[in-house]
This record gives sequence, C-alpha cells and structure tokens, in this order.
Amino acid sequence: MTTVQFINKTLINNKLLLFPYNLKFKSKLLYLQLKCQNLTIPIVVTTLYIMKHRLLVVLVAVLTVSFSYAQEAPKDDSKEANDTGEKKDYNKWTVEVTAGRSLGTQPYSPGYYSFNPNSFFTDVEINSFSVGVRYMLSPQFGFKVDLSSDKFTNTTENKSLDFHLQQYRLGIQGVVNAARLFNLQRELGRFNMLIHSGFQVARTTPKLEADKNDPTYYYNRTEHNVGVMIGISPEVRVSKKFSIIGDFSSIANFSQHFTWDGRLNDEKNNLSGKMITFSLGLTYSLGKDNMHGDWAIIEESKLKEIEALDKRIGDLESMMNDTDKDGVPDYLDAENNSIAGVAVDTKGRMVDVNKNGVPDELESYMANNFVDKASVGSVIEGANADMIKKMIEDGYVSIYYEAGKSRPTPESTEGIGFILTYLRNNPGTSLEIVGHADEIGSNALNNKLSNDRAKNVKQVLMDAGIDGSRLNILAAGEDTSVLKNSADARRLVRRVTFKIKN
Repeated sequence: MTTVQFINKTLINNKLLLFPYNLKFKSKLLYLQLKCQNLTIPIVVTTLYIMKHRLLVVLVAVLTVSFSYAQEAPKDDSKEANDTGEKKDYNKWTVEVTAGRSLGTQPYSPGYYSFNPNSFFTDVEINSFSVGVRYMLSPQFGFKVDLSSDKFTNTTENKSLDFHLQQYRLGIQGVVNAARLFNLQRELGRFNMLIHSGFQVARTTPKLEADKNDPTYYYNRTEHNVGVMIGISPEVRVSKKFSIIGDFSSIANFSQHFTWDGRLNDEKNNLSGKMITFSLGLTYSLGKDNMHGDWAIIEESKLKEIEALDKRIGDLESMMNDTDKDGVPDYLDAENNSIAGVAVDTKGRMVDVNKNGVPDELESYMANNFVDKASVGSVIEGANADMIKKMIEDGYVSIYYEAGKSRPTPESTEGIGFILTYLRNNPGTSLEIVGHADEIGSNALNNKLSNDRAKNVKQVLMDAGIDGSRLNILAAGEDTSVLKNSADARRLVRRVTFKIKN
C-alpha cells in the first residue's frame, strides 16, 4: 500500500492512526512530492477541525524516505557515504525548515502547566514551525537567522486549565560545525553535529477567547521580550544536497511579562521565562557545488603551506645534525667519523697538512707527550706504534659505504690511505679486514655484503702494493649496535674495520 493510499483510507474512516486518540475532522489533503536524485519525500498536510474549535493548521508529516534502486542503476552507497567532495570551495548557504514541539517550562499561573506533573513524558503534539537560513563564514563557523511560530496550549492529556498563547520568534545565532572543528568528518561519514547559540526577539499574544473578559487575562495584548538560546542539531545527509536535521534548544527570556498561560508574570520570577524546543526537519544546501556544504572537505591553501613549511624545517633539522660532533653539519661533512677534538677543515676532514695519513693534532700530541719534538717522523715509523695500533683497532680508522654498496664512499679514501701508510711503515705486520653491514635486509644478504666490502678493501691495498698474504678478510655480518630505524645511525655501521696481527 502506498503512503497516499494509507492516508486516504485513514481519512475515509475519520480516524488519524498516527496519534493515540481519535479525532473527528473535515480534511483537505495536499500531497507534495520532493524528488532529490534518488530521494522521494511525500508530505501530507491535513487541516483538522477538532470538536467545535478550529485549531491552527496541524502538520501531519509523513516522511517516507525511499531510495529508488529498482528504476535506476545500483550505486555503491558506501562510497557515497564517504564522498565528502574534496573541493577548493563549498556551498556556504543553507536553508532549514523544521517542525516540532515547543514547551514553556516556566512561569505558569496556578492550575496551568505544559504537561501532566504526574507523567514523566509530555504529549506528542506538533505546535512549533521554523524556517531559517544559515551562512558559513568559514568551514567551521557561521551564523543563521530563523523565524519561528510557537502555539502554547493545554492538551487533552496534561490535565491543565485551558490556555492559548501565540508566539513568534526571530533568532540570530552563531553556528559551529562540530565535525569540522574536531576534525571528525571522515569518521562520521553521513552524520554531522551543529552547535548554535545567540539571541532571540519574541512577540507573544494571549489568544484564548473564553477568558477575554477575565480582568487578569490579557486577551490579544501583545508584548515583546528578548532572550538567549543555545542548542545542538544532529544531521544526517540523505542525498548530495539534502539532510535531515534534528534540534534541541533551550531558551531563556530576560523581560517576559506574561506567563505561558497568558497572565501577568509574578514579580518574584524577576520577569524571566524559560522554554525548550524539539524539532525535526530538512536542510538544503544552496550553491554550485554538488555536495552539501556541511560535508564538503575544503582544501585550505594556507594549511598546505604550513604543512610544506613544517616539512622543510624538519628536513633542515636533519641536515644540521652533526654525527661526529666536529662542528660541521652532516650534509657538508665529507668525513663524518673524525676523531673528537681533532681540528677539521670546512668540509669536516681532519687537517693533515703533510699528507702522511696522521692528523696534525695527533702528531703534535704524540710529539709533545711521548718523544722529542724533532722526531715526529720516527714516531710515525715506529716509536709510537702502539698508539697508532690502538687507534686502528678501536675503530678510529674505518671505511664507510652507502646502503647496499660494496665500494667505499669517496670520502673513505683517506682511511684506506692511512692503513696503506701504516702497512708500508710496518712491513712485518699483517692485517685482518672486518666487513660490517646494517640490519636492513636478510642475514644471508648482509653476510655476503659484509664479505664483499672486506674483499674490496683487500683488493685496493693489494693494487697499492701490499702483499695479499698479509691481508685476511672476515665477514662480521650485521652490526646491531645502533637503532635499526635510524637512517643516520645505520650509516655508522656500514663499514670496514681493521685488526692488526703481528
């Protein structure tokens, strides 16, 4: 049975099955159909005459949401749910239409109240209608203006004395898109939450004709008051530009002379009044973009510039690292394993003016502390062999490699030259060449790589005139002494070291 057939059948029986009681009425049926892409929304408006009193138009809205997959090609709805339309611009204007329940909570005259004090829940009756327009100044913040109509009356279930007060409200509020503010758009998908707060101006008029001759009742007398309001509005997007919106708002008036039943407010209430509203309705996003403005993700150029700048600063910080603490940043350091405290040139290389393979400061230190200053040459040839041997075996002289390579870096040539000089000056000495690798890759691969590195250094020394029988190679495999996930630290263990054998 279609929605229209259901409503027509109900009208013929003079009963409205959507409410918990039966009403006799004359009716005029208006059927509107809004079609938004796949979304069909029928709205039924019925004018009701209850008993002998004609009420204002009561909106009986039956929102039947049906996605017509039978007549159109099926679509991947999960994709559309996350299709937040990544755009440089977005629709800033939104129109909202809602209907719901307004309750004046205080003040009331004795014997009057908005719902039965002996019942936990109030009656379900639509007595509030609102239309508004919203403009977003930024993706997170905006403002809205809305016009509302509230009809405060007693219902059949609340056991109150009869009252009727009509109120019209104009609200101006700030709006926050909470999903964007807290960066939850992708997690929430089709859902969203708006928070709003601001001021309202209200015009209230008592309308109960039965009490118009009562001197304490201000029949057709109008007053204006000012108040503040705050509320939350959950949304769910049902098509590209339409969403269903709910709202709960609380309003406090500052200068309310009337009670909600239309009599004079008691001075002890300090001319204050409070009310709450619950409503449900539709929003439509105005603009050229095909995605509702509350869901479109905006590419903010400034944010991208900040991210790019942050990356550049991070890169500069990495470049300014100084692994060997010689005062020359790594990106300029041609020899990033220089001995601590030894003078280096502008490229981070230890100063060796006489090109004998020993840094000048070490020569000076050994000359001053171990031998006569005039015999530095003899120190290098053998007088301080133990000191040089210790430097070699403790790893101060190492050959370095790029990741996955078995040929030394160009800067490591000086290290090989130092070893060559030592071997030439100590012809009775043999050398063990130890290859190392970092932890990237398999054990088998790294064992082979460390062996190839040692073989390469041996070959260079043999090509320089050193007898191969004096050179023994050893593959040490992976060096696990540094953090595996540190690229800079791994550079320090991709090397060849030496052990002296007499």
